[in-house]
Amino acid sequence: MFFAVALAGWMNRQQQEVIEYLREENRILREKLGHNHLILNESQKRRLATAAMKLGKDLLRQFGTLFSPSTLLKWHR
Repeated sequence: MFFAVALAGWMNRQQQEVIEYLREENRILREKLGHNHLILNESQKRRLATAAMKLGKDLLRQFGTLFSPSTLLKWHR
């Protein structure tokens, strides 16, 4: 039982580290883009929108995505 709890704690910590890395990577991408816009094809929009729907507007705002939560959810509709 102890092993399972320790493993779960380690996995959670590792997931948090990955999330923090991805957040920082997104911050850097936004800095590099400046006011330039990314142009995505329909497949890319669909993939992002599908993932965005699972998170919802509040979480998307917290993570500071490359696209506004409203845009991502509009793509899903």
